[in-house]
Amino acid sequence: MSEHDPLLEGTPLIKPSSTEHPLYDRVVEACRSVYDPEIPVNIFDLGLVYTIDINPENEVRVTMTLTAPGCPVAGEMPGWVADAVEPLEGVKHVDVELTWDPPWGMDMMSDEARLELGFM
Repeated sequence: MSEHDPLLEGTPLIKPSSTEHPLYDRVVEACRSVYDPEIPVNIFDLGLVYTIDINPENEVRVTMTLTAPGCPVAGEMPGWVADAVEPLEGVKHVDVELTWDPPWGMDMMSDEARLELGFM
């Protein structure tokens, strides 16, 4: 690997979120208002939201995945997330990007989601 290779060993597969940004907690709550129609748990606790990146201009980029590429709402889910986040006070712009890398797995669910679904 060259030093310019973006996938250097030790680089996380999932870009870290802007957890220090003042809008972060409100964006998380907005994501928690969006549910996968097939699973009675919100997309944040399911682990479908990989990164919430908020720049200094309050532009929000959400990188998310779905439980499966064949998910019936694959085309709609990013719009639902954008619709939930965009009205938040202070948010200038929202961009929701779908990714399949890394693939979602049940180990990405929060303990609350596992409990809700009877996996604990």
